[in-house]
Amino acid sequence: MNIDFEQARHAMVEQQVRPWEVVDPLVLDALSTIRREDFVAPRQRKLAFTDVALPLEHGEFMFKPVMEGRLLQSLQLQPEDEVLEVGTGTGFLTACMARIVRAVLSIDQHGDFVDRARGRLEGLGMTNARVEQADALGFEPARQFDAVLIGGAVHQVPEQFRKWVRVGGRMILVRGESPAMETLLLTRLDEKNWREESLFETDLPYLKGAEPKPRFVL
Repeated sequence: MNIDFEQARHAMVEQQVRPWEVVDPLVLDALSTIRREDFVAPRQRKLAFTDVALPLEHGEFMFKPVMEGRLLQSLQLQPEDEVLEVGTGTGFLTACMARIVRAVLSIDQHGDFVDRARGRLEGLGMTNARVEQADALGFEPARQFDAVLIGGAVHQVPEQFRKWVRVGGRMILVRGESPAMETLLLTRLDEKNWREESLFETDLPYLKGAEPKPRFVL
């Protein structure tokens, strides 16, 4: 069965994403423009616009469209922003953010994810997005960012993550213990103080090294 991808994309935005109160025109434009079907494996193209998390290698998965829209909107992205993404995955969110902001740096620990995402972004001519292979807990960027998106869960917020965010900047991450994790928006008010806002509950794989410490029971 042939699929009208443009019609499916329109339905995804209007019937899945908008009802989740995603109304930011920059976000809706990105989701309506970037070809999501080109960021999935060939066998998954017919599933690219369904309301499911698509499985990837290494036990990872591609977020549902509704979650992608909610995350992008909650980051409050502006055209002049510089963004750090931890967890490139397919590169779809990387491409969406690159359409909105001035520059995106995305890191992933898996070399095959990095290679494929680079190819996809180059195919779109997106020169303002860079993808590097790195582990989040050992990553030390040379600058701070206006927005940081952490694409995996942490048991507690690593202090080094906070150093990545400029004053006035935002960071979104998922914190807690499976299966009841909380998606948080952290806004840096000044050098020492942060505002924390709970967005919604979810359940994600942990970033490597950010899992809960084992509990020993006697």
